[in-house]
Amino acid sequence: MAIAAALSLCPLSSSSSPSGSHTLRLSPAPSPFRLWTSRLPVVRRSHRLAASASMLSVKPSTEAAANHPLASQKGATRLLHFVKYHGLGNDFIMVDNRDSAEPKVTPEQAVKLCDRNFGIGADGVIFAMPGVGGADYTMRIFNSDGSEPEMCGNGIRCFARFIAELENLTGTQSFTIHTGAGLIIPRIKEDGQVNVDMGQPVLQASSIPTKLPGGGDEAVVNAELVVDGNTWKVTCVSMGNPHCVTFGTNQSQALLVDDLKLEDIGPKFEHHEMFPARTNTEFVQILSRKHLKMRVWERGAGATLACGTGACAVVVAGVLLGLSERECIVELPGGPLEIEWREDDNHIYMTGPAEVAFYGSVVL
Repeated sequence: MAIAAALSLCPLSSSSSPSGSHTLRLSPAPSPFRLWTSRLPVVRRSHRLAASASMLSVKPSTEAAANHPLASQKGATRLLHFVKYHGLGNDFIMVDNRDSAEPKVTPEQAVKLCDRNFGIGADGVIFAMPGVGGADYTMRIFNSDGSEPEMCGNGIRCFARFIAELENLTGTQSFTIHTGAGLIIPRIKEDGQVNVDMGQPVLQASSIPTKLPGGGDEAVVNAELVVDGNTWKVTCVSMGNPHCVTFGTNQSQALLVDDLKLEDIGPKFEHHEMFPARTNTEFVQILSRKHLKMRVWERGAGATLACGTGACAVVVAGVLLGLSERECIVELPGGPLEIEWREDDNHIYMTGPAEVAFYGSVVL
């Protein structure tokens, strides 16, 4: 199967403002891109595009694929429109799948689409699907390795903004989203940030799951895990998906996360025999009791710039260990998230951005 991508972002022209800054503007694009855009977005220096719901209104069709400039690819039969979103650099290919309960992209295709050299490039493909069990929508994800996680914190924020764009909604909005981790409720705020009720953390070892022995309540807190010859102190949390959080080793209690060779140590945590479903791993540095810094190795995606569920797990672990407050800023390589673990309902609330990177189409 041949996969090729064409972005509806060309041709470009540039102009200078009185301040000396440059703005790139899109000139009218040739057919078939003109079929699915009624007003042209503006690409600014940050490379973000102004959102336009009309861009998402044209559904893929065999006819459109046949007329596509890349349709001469052998075996190309279908044109799929997508929007690339990111939450603090954790990026996703968003697919409008509201007309079907089956993903429009296979796991094998997702791997190729996510390839940063030969595809579009992303940490995963997210499908906006019909709701089940009374939920407004269903969210499914294929990771960049083709595996399917239960949930994704940055992804759910992108999902909420994507839905608002598809439905042409503005202002404060709230949705109920069915996920593999249960019902999640994101709320778009007036400032565009997305606040998400992430539910209650799960601490029982068997439910995370991990084979590490838990305490009397089965919680795995500050347990020892030998990885690559070092004994790490780890706390395990499930946010609907498994997380292993560490603040250091027996030899070094204070991590300097920027010094870690994540590509070496991350896979050894992910595939450790103590985690039968593999695990996400967060390495945490304490800046203050209200400010934590983390790097993450995500199950199925590797080193990413942000992980929303991981940031939630980090605050839970910090509170359980007496190292942080219940309301914290978690600094990730892509930027900060606001995390609060409330005592009154035991729910975790995450607040952060979700932004459009670009619009495009792909011939499958």
